[in-house]
Amino acid sequence: MSYKFVNNNGKIIPAGGYVLEAGNRAYLYGDGVFETIRVFNGQVINLSNHIARLVEGASRLKMRIPAFYTVEFFQRQIEELVQKCEITKGARVRLSVDRMSGGTYIPDQNEPTFFIEVYPINESDFELNSKGLEVDVFMDMKKPKGKLANYKTKNGLLYVMAGISAREKGIDEYLIMNESNGIIESSNSNLFVVSNGVLYTPGLDEGCLAGTMRMQIINLALQNGFKVYECTILPQNLLSADEVFLTNAIRGVVWVVGYRTKRFFNNTSRKFVALLNDYWEKELSGETDSSLLDDE
Repeated sequence: MSYKFVNNNGKIIPAGGYVLEAGNRAYLYGDGVFETIRVFNGQVINLSNHIARLVEGASRLKMRIPAFYTVEFFQRQIEELVQKCEITKGARVRLSVDRMSGGTYIPDQNEPTFFIEVYPINESDFELNSKGLEVDVFMDMKKPKGKLANYKTKNGLLYVMAGISAREKGIDEYLIMNESNGIIESSNSNLFVVSNGVLYTPGLDEGCLAGTMRMQIINLALQNGFKVYECTILPQNLLSADEVFLTNAIRGVVWVVGYRTKRFFNNTSRKFVALLNDYWEKELSGETDSSLLDDE
């Protein structure tokens, strides 16, 4: 469950007391978008890129975005909730923007509401997983390419089914394919493949999520002398790779130890965890250039 309090469209209320409004469109139709945002040592990070993707995704859903839905507005809302929940270390924030209630498939209006939840996590900074993930390719369902593919919408059944199927198979993660049989992401993360010191990751036109951590890893790689190529990733590319790792806003970098019979190292993954922590420690203390986070 969420932690102590939630923010319901600007009003902080006890987490155990909130109820779903009748006719909620996110519940009835998946009519909304969301972001999961990291709290690093008690401070919200990378918010400008999260809000940019959130607003763009909501606009793709033809919501009428208020002018006050700015980075500064949501930072105040999130920070107030984090402080109210007495979080000083790590946390995961979920910010939802949904279309207001009313109508059936055709909505009565296009104005949005927002909802913020916060979940504490043990780690203040980013830590590499001590045990690598075992992964395989999910064959039952594929993700279509399209104008909503790069955003975090409330339609998550593909990822739910992949997660359930992975658990049934006894592995940690399934990798998702697009309709062209390219591997594009996992059920909760973007994908990177390392071969001969070069990073390869699916391009956004392949249908993967436009991950904020994906963006930062690409920029960190370029800043630190790594070559990065956005391209199609096929199952045979995993078999010839030196390393495979996943990225998301909450965990940072997660290393993969195995794909079927193939085993992987984690040297590059460790380097990027160190680079991430170093960057955010300096950024939050005002010692670094935030232009590193600009979209690639």
